[in-house]
Amino acid sequence: MTSPANFQSGDMRVLPLRVEPQVHPSIDSKAKRILDIFGAIIGLVITGIVAIPVAIAMQFDSPGSIFYSQVRCGLEGKPFKIWKFRSMIANADRKQHLVENQAKGHIFKNENDPRVTKVGRFLRRTSLDEFPQFWNVLQGDMSLVGTRPPTIEEVALYEDHHFERLKVKPGITGEWQVKGRSEVLDFEDIVRMDLNYQKRWSLLYDLNLIMRTVIVVLIRKGAC
Repeated sequence: MTSPANFQSGDMRVLPLRVEPQVHPSIDSKAKRILDIFGAIIGLVITGIVAIPVAIAMQFDSPGSIFYSQVRCGLEGKPFKIWKFRSMIANADRKQHLVENQAKGHIFKNENDPRVTKVGRFLRRTSLDEFPQFWNVLQGDMSLVGTRPPTIEEVALYEDHHFERLKVKPGITGEWQVKGRSEVLDFEDIVRMDLNYQKRWSLLYDLNLIMRTVIVVLIRKGAC
């Protein structure tokens, strides 16, 4: 192969080029990161306020840890530990195989999951269970707005086009949240919404989705 030093004029042989993978503009956006930090601080203050009554209610309903953590896949598939208020009984993950999956594809959902506690159902309807994720946002593993954070088990089953959704940070909210929440039962629909978010992304679109999320949560649309 002709080296750069020996390349002669008129030589039609083409040198191989190293093409760096394209980085989504949201990753390098300082404005998005500032919005994330500002929102995370406000969210963590609210989390601290509601944590005490949530903890007390949990001990009467289903004693155990107030928080639940699980390893999820973030940007480019990087694993991180996500945090939530616990909405299920202790050791619920070990009993998942006993519950019917009502969703289609590489997600798990059941509208009447028997593992969910009474307090947990309230937390899910109000989305309060998601509030500890503001810590993940502050750390930089997540964003206020992004794609749904998948589990390692889900990613292990991905086909090629599914990995496209991992090119942005996962978010506390996103298109799937404002367009159906728990009513979206087909994984391919989530993928389409995640990819559409990447195409439409801008700081204004993030703000739009945040405002719409607040409205959806207040009217409890699609919650279970």
